[in-house]
Amino acid sequence: MKEQSILIRNGLIHTMNSAHEITEGEILIEKGKIKEIGKNLSAPDECVIVDAKEGIVMPGIIDAHNHIGIFEWGIGNAGVDGNEDTDPVTPHLRAIDGIYPLDPEFRHSCENGVTCVATGPGSSNPLAGQFVAMKTAGKIVDDMILKEPLAMKAAFGENPKNSHGPKGHSPVTRMATAAIIREWLYKAKEYAGKKGRAFDMRLEALVPVVEGNLPLKAHVHRADDIMTALRIADEFDLAITLDHCSEGHLIADVLAHTRQKGVILGPFLGFPHKNEVVHQCVESAAVLYEAGVKLAIMTDLPAMHTSNLRICAGMCHKAGLPLDEAMRSITINAAEILGLEERVGSIEVGKDADIAIFDQNPVENLTAECMGTLVDGKIVYLKEK
Repeated sequence: MKEQSILIRNGLIHTMNSAHEITEGEILIEKGKIKEIGKNLSAPDECVIVDAKEGIVMPGIIDAHNHIGIFEWGIGNAGVDGNEDTDPVTPHLRAIDGIYPLDPEFRHSCENGVTCVATGPGSSNPLAGQFVAMKTAGKIVDDMILKEPLAMKAAFGENPKNSHGPKGHSPVTRMATAAIIREWLYKAKEYAGKKGRAFDMRLEALVPVVEGNLPLKAHVHRADDIMTALRIADEFDLAITLDHCSEGHLIADVLAHTRQKGVILGPFLGFPHKNEVVHQCVESAAVLYEAGVKLAIMTDLPAMHTSNLRICAGMCHKAGLPLDEAMRSITINAAEILGLEERVGSIEVGKDADIAIFDQNPVENLTAECMGTLVDGKIVYLKEK
């Protein structure tokens, strides 16, 4: 069956690239990709016309860190698959084997303009497993994958301590958490250099990490844990992102000169009981931006729904982050930090046609409503009149 072309008309297009805004702009979509952007475009035969009604047309929103489909919506322990905390070292776990793509949160995401997510294991283990980048529309995980594996989850701080210490085994301290991660990275380096090596599933999963091809997605809140993660990244010449980074603004001048690929802040509306978030604040985004640190914002679902992502970006804007940068934090910045910018994050010819349409700017106006969402050039949501 031939895919229909789609022409989006009559919107204020926020491209999130150097073109910035196009008033009364149009986007022609063919075969799931953006074919043309401009004004007064010619509509092919049998083209579906989507009227943006003078609303905001922007790239689909990207949640750079959550656990969608792994911590499922409203079904209790039967749907909780985030932490294999019987063992502190589980790098061989793959998010795709634990995701339920029919979880209602995926539909909820589409209805709120969220088209791409980075999802994976939780933070009970120092080495927890592999994240995946996936689209939010679909029925089969394999058909929704954008990049897999995306990153290797590593966790520092109180979570591994609280998960394993009460059971009477390591890690009980931050020192042990770092030592466990170092030990397995050393083992992986040695393993990678062996010819005719006997297969080890855990070490095999860590080989792309030590070879620099798979970044560490480091769960870090406190400044000391941030620096430990960066220290290990330096020791092993690793790519790394700093996720949560609740005290990052307190050492922003330091972070600006480190090897991190970017900082992913949040969740701003979840986990107030955690000791490690005592210094977390929405002003942190502006501080890090002023220091020259690339940043994105996350929901860390199940901490909050993906629909709250734009609200958190708006909170950061109200607290001093420039509006354009707040929008970038949930679109192109997120894509670049995750290494997905060739396909998503901005409205450009040749990129995936992942597009969100709002009746007003969804970051500047927190009452804005999503009017329509496209994923891979297919209309997955249109608000009824």
